[in-house]
Amino acid sequence: MIAGERFYPADAVNFTLVQQRAFYDKFCAHFRKARPATVVVRDFTVGAVPCRHYRRQGMEAAPMLLYLHGGGFVLGGLDSHDDICAELCDGAGVDVVGVEYRLAPEHPFPAAFEDSLAVLNHLAREHDRLLVGGDSAGGNLAAALALKARDTGGPHLLGQVLIYPGLGGDMTKGSYVTKAVAPGLSTTDVLYYRDIYRGGGSKFAEPLRETNYAGLPPAFLVAAGHDPLRDDCAAFATKLKAAGVAVEVRDEAFLVHAFLRARSMSEPARASFDAIIAAIRSLAYEDRLPAS
Repeated sequence: MIAGERFYPADAVNFTLVQQRAFYDKFCAHFRKARPATVVVRDFTVGAVPCRHYRRQGMEAAPMLLYLHGGGFVLGGLDSHDDICAELCDGAGVDVVGVEYRLAPEHPFPAAFEDSLAVLNHLAREHDRLLVGGDSAGGNLAAALALKARDTGGPHLLGQVLIYPGLGGDMTKGSYVTKAVAPGLSTTDVLYYRDIYRGGGSKFAEPLRETNYAGLPPAFLVAAGHDPLRDDCAAFATKLKAAGVAVEVRDEAFLVHAFLRARSMSEPARASFDAIIAAIRSLAYEDRLPAS
């Protein structure tokens, strides 16, 4: 996202963590929109994990989407994705809970995963219609939660919505090579975030390491064409389909990583965001992926 580089420089990973987080906060604040007037917000905690609950006025007992924010496991929090969560709530007619999981490197893997899992299990005690979703690192966490829930016999998930997720793909080939210097995220950046997260070797850090994908919830994946992570979506979808899991990939050939920020200024980004909302609504209320 070129317009954001004056707030978040292309070489941000070469700065201190304090500087990186300040850059990211300014970047997110620049693109942030006001919440829809229909959305009511409440902050709460699960143990020591800060969370934010979004509910559309007049919607009672709605399905629940647990949404995990992006930021390479290093950046972001409740405020960085506040408007995205609020618009998903309003558009899809679902409750949304955002999570401020612990960040690396102070808290490497499995801290973010464990915080997200604690919130999922907490929500499952009161909600029986649950989905998981997220963008970038948050998409990774959502996929990992789906694996864990399947492995442990619950909670049951209606679906997983993974937006340009990093799933641990092979960095020596495919889009990691052809899109190595893509705007918004480079392969060098991906390597930096993987190293700082320190989750290599675990399928809950790199879901493409799983060997059995049977029994996972339906998946709606969104890939950005100018993104080194693009092929992670295709590889994950191939494995899910081979295991009999319903999956749809929306491949945004002309968009870059983090394009959700441009949903109010780019027609392709807006169309993709609307498709994400439709997928969440369809999974939540019709127990299926939307008709393509």
